[in-house]
Amino acid sequence: MSRGGAGDPVRPADGVRRAHPVWWVIAAGLLLNAAGQFIRTDGSVASPAWAQVSPGGGGQRGVFAFSGQLASGVYGVYMVDVDSMTMWCYEYQKERGCMRLAAARSWKYDRYLEQHNVCDITPADVERLIEDQRAYHLQNAENGGNK
Repeated sequence: MSRGGAGDPVRPADGVRRAHPVWWVIAAGLLLNAAGQFIRTDGSVASPAWAQVSPGGGGQRGVFAFSGQLASGVYGVYMVDVDSMTMWCYEYQKERGCMRLAAARSWKYDRYLEQHNVCDITPADVERLIEDQRAYHLQNAENGGNK
């Protein structure tokens, strides 16, 4: 009988190749693990996992911060204030050892834009665009939907 490593088959005297006992132990362990994922200790089948309800309603509130790359070799921290609908970004200046405010913006009116794609626009300009857009839609609705 040849006894090699764990992967070598056991060859009994009859010459039939059988799997090494360690493979049966691994298979049994995997089956027990899979069964344990679905059956609780009280014997019932596991209930479905539901997401936790966040306090204060459906959305999150407050200020969120996360790091990111602003440009090649330039890193910073992005900040988002959900309550006041603003976001801003600090650039880390390694040579000076400080943070510099790189950008800030309110998206209070931006979310109402239907079509827009320019870089140099202020939140006040966006507010005027939204007012014009709403007036256009109101006028269009009053005229029976003719464009």
